[in-house]
Amino acid sequence: MIDSRIKFRHLQTFVEVARQRSVMKAAGLLHVSQPAVTKTIRELEEVLGVAVFEREGRGIKITRYGEVFLKHAGAALAALRHGFDSVSQARSGDAPPIRIGALPTVSTRIMPQAMMLFLKEETGARIKIVTGENAVLLEQLRIGDLDLVVGRLAAPEKMTGFSFEHLYSEKVVFCVRAGHPLLGGAAFAGFDAYPVLMPTHGSIIRPFVDSFLIANGVAGLPNQIETVSDAFGRAFVRQSDAIWIISEGVVAADIAEGKLAALPIGTGETKGPVGLTMRTDAVPSMPLSILMQTIREVAGRVSPAA
Repeated sequence: MIDSRIKFRHLQTFVEVARQRSVMKAAGLLHVSQPAVTKTIRELEEVLGVAVFEREGRGIKITRYGEVFLKHAGAALAALRHGFDSVSQARSGDAPPIRIGALPTVSTRIMPQAMMLFLKEETGARIKIVTGENAVLLEQLRIGDLDLVVGRLAAPEKMTGFSFEHLYSEKVVFCVRAGHPLLGGAAFAGFDAYPVLMPTHGSIIRPFVDSFLIANGVAGLPNQIETVSDAFGRAFVRQSDAIWIISEGVVAADIAEGKLAALPIGTGETKGPVGLTMRTDAVPSMPLSILMQTIREVAGRVSPAA
């Protein structure tokens, strides 16, 4: 717990004296008197219980305890400056856009509501949302083209250098048009007689789908179409007898509105974690932190249904 007696002026004064190795120079840069600097350093030493500076000839030098504290005091001031700059840039409109990568299921189910909440905060920040496959989005995050990815948790070997915050878990569904011949029938009965829209081999859910089909005795599907396009999938399934294997979030609204329907197939074992992925060395700006919080809020509402 941080001692409440330590104030911003203690950190600022300590860091400046440590940099200048001189009370007089620090006082000039801080626009205060030398006695004020000396008093502030003594107050800090009293709180810490150790000396942070000691005399060396006519000057002063930092002690080993002071060296230890300097690393943390400097980082604290840098973080504060970063925070002030982020707020200032966001308010002035000079900040670069916040770049978000989102899986199709997230773009459909989470981001619209999260953005509406974010816009109410009036941060003035610009937002760029990119939708694509998980592997592609993570690579863009790794090289700095994205600030945040909202999607499924990748394999451990793909998560090096990333942090992941779990939001909810989501399963795969077998989706068809309303009134489809297979609705109400036995699971997988006559399944291979219809075109099947499959996630691509590079998609994050494909291994879940392949394992699930094999476990249920479906070794091969003669009429496969691979796609990651939710626009094509939605249009094609509504106009045909095709079966669409897709993350539940992509079609949740269509199912709720009765435009599409899920086949009576238990897919609980295909559930996978959905969450926020960032680089471990990244410090979110104020607008990004607010957007992340609105995403968490919306995810908390949809997670029971996921």
